[in-house]
Amino acid sequence: MMSARNLLLALCQLALYTVLASGALAQDYPSKPIRLIVPFPPGGPNDIIARVVGQRMSEIAKQPVLIDNRSGSAGALGTDAVAKSAPDGYTIGITSASSLAILPSLEKINYDPQKDLAPVTLVATVPEMLVVASNVPANNMTELVALAKAQPGKLNFASAGIGGLPHLAGELFKLTAKIDIVHVPYRGAAPAINDLLGQQVQMTFLDLPVILPQIKAGNLKPIALGARERARQAPDVPTTAEVGMPDLLIENWYGMVGPAGLPREVLDKINRVAVEAMSDPNVKDKLGDQGLTLVPQTPEEFRAFIEKDAIRWANVVKKAGLEVAK
Repeated sequence: MMSARNLLLALCQLALYTVLASGALAQDYPSKPIRLIVPFPPGGPNDIIARVVGQRMSEIAKQPVLIDNRSGSAGALGTDAVAKSAPDGYTIGITSASSLAILPSLEKINYDPQKDLAPVTLVATVPEMLVVASNVPANNMTELVALAKAQPGKLNFASAGIGGLPHLAGELFKLTAKIDIVHVPYRGAAPAINDLLGQQVQMTFLDLPVILPQIKAGNLKPIALGARERARQAPDVPTTAEVGMPDLLIENWYGMVGPAGLPREVLDKINRVAVEAMSDPNVKDKLGDQGLTLVPQTPEEFRAFIEKDAIRWANVVKKAGLEVAK
């Protein structure tokens, strides 16, 4: 049998080896391609952000950053893939508010954002815009709220899926305006927009880049932007604060995460590369034209940001009386 002294010595040697191995990993990192999981289909804001930021990261790190789209369950499927990956820095993800701050209080998911993921940095924020179908007899917030109150339970709001930010935005709108409108979930933004254009539903909240082309084409009527300031891409659309609903601040956000257990040196290196990529003027311009605002953070700042947003949406879920899946 191993003596207590020899056991202690073996444990100390193991700890020393772990520290040295971690340092060696960080020093060599990255020495091969990095997989960047996007938990949504190609073409959406999450995918656009990942491709623009990822391309610049690959140039800085001198290793390819390979985009891997893993869509499903409002981002939970791809986020779970990040959580289950090896903590070596070669699998990371850019995911959204839905999978990190909303779904944990609404559904049973296979990962714990606080325990199973390592926050790297907040990447970008984008405001949600409330729009209505062209046949809705309302051109501003006052008229829309009056219409909803005159027809309780008759108007529908579309979302890109249960548990996504557009869903919770509609629920917060109901609470704020004290109206009764019915949620109609879709499998993504595209079918929701199609039915809105076809006048099958009356309104929706969606990311500004997703809805902007239809607004510019005159196919949908903008009501308000859930941001602190007006968007330069739609300067005539008032903010929710301007129309008397300052608590209806609805900004989606996308952040970079890795699996829990990432060596601190590797985590810091990923953060430095990501922040440098986000600070590039070309990256800022490309994403800024889409209505996105880049917001680099430290891992600690991003963790606190997630925790604060999770509390906010958990309160909305509770107040709205949403059924929580067990």
